Amino acid sequence: MGSRTRRKQRWCMPPLTPLMEGLDLEMQDEGSKKESSWEIIREWFRMQKSLHGSSFSDSVYGSIPSRRQDLRLLLGVLGCPLAPIPLANLQIHHLRVKDIPFETSSAYYILRQYLAATGCLKKQKCNKNMYTTGMVKMICCETEISSGKGVKSLGTRSGENGCFVLWQMTPGMWSLELVVGGNKVVAGSNGKIVWRHTPWLGTHAAKGPQRPLRRIIQGLDPKSTASLFAKAQCLGEKRIGEDDCFVLKVAADRAVVMERNEGPAEVLRHVLYGYFCQRSGLLLYLEDSHLTRVQSPGNDTVYWETTIGSSIGDYRDIDGTLIAHQGKSIATVFRFGDMSLQHSRTRMEEIWRIDDVVFDVPGLSIDYFIPPADIFDSENIQ
Repeated sequence: MGSRTRRKQRWCMPPLTPLMEGLDLEMQDEGSKKESSWEIIREWFRMQKSLHGSSFSDSVYGSIPSRRQDLRLLLGVLGCPLAPIPLANLQIHHLRVKDIPFETSSAYYILRQYLAATGCLKKQKCNKNMYTTGMVKMICCETEISSGKGVKSLGTRSGENGCFVLWQMTPGMWSLELVVGGNKVVAGSNGKIVWRHTPWLGTHAAKGPQRPLRRIIQGLDPKSTASLFAKAQCLGEKRIGEDDCFVLKVAADRAVVMERNEGPAEVLRHVLYGYFCQRSGLLLYLEDSHLTRVQSPGNDTVYWETTIGSSIGDYRDIDGTLIAHQGKSIATVFRFGDMSLQHSRTRMEEIWRIDDVVFDVPGLSIDYFIPPADIFDSENIQ
């Protein structure tokens, strides 16, 4: 997964469709007719629902096709999710807190403490780029299906090990290669366009403004994390484990989330919460919630809510900056409707560990972050 191999990589893909965050399973066999992302999601739910009346021993959860779908679900939700909003072009340590709301000024103070705790305020030289390698274990847990009369749990805790390589370069450029269970997901941004490639869905471009990779703000880049929360509000305090934390909230405004709509799928909200330890000033927990409504002719309105909560820890000093070296993310995908009592809830986990972090890699240039050629097709980039 080195840069030399990366530069030589070429894809010949069909016309792009917008990148769907969250569930994007390909339920068809290779070579069969492709469906839109939300038709695939509905088909996935119908498969889960069909298991409601079957015995656990006869369930397809133990089969190879089912394990493959579980892995694709994991990679679709936890592989390379994006933050809800773009990074703000604000210097936290230069902001004046006079004449601004108390909730916002409190957030500025908390972010300054966070930057100080991670060593970013005392560093005189900014890092131009970063190289990170790590290991992951992704686990697909059970799915709960409710019919209104009762709740049945399906599935087993099946897990897959993997690894990833992440490159980052200012401003706003990054490249991720993630391999889990023989499946490879490649994603990146050149600072203007965010894209993703999976073997089962091809190459997709993200709609709306350019947003950072969630993995980057999970303790890997404190300055990007602080920039993301630059316009946050302080909601108060909450205890995470044995630590009292300040809670900051930032949300995408209505105009921004509307840019991410695709066909019958309408993004209603995307909110991010950061929990900063009062004692150490470090980020200990990150949670975001993404709600989408799917309303197509002849079908009931269906809502999909994806929530990802990440515990962040094991901070270590790397060239004067504290970087989080391990954590655990728990994602829940909840499907419900307006008129029906039926709903489903699928839970999955990712345990991650950082093996190596290197700043200011010599020779890394913007050429490394060039998207695949078909991204630049003017008919597909809006």
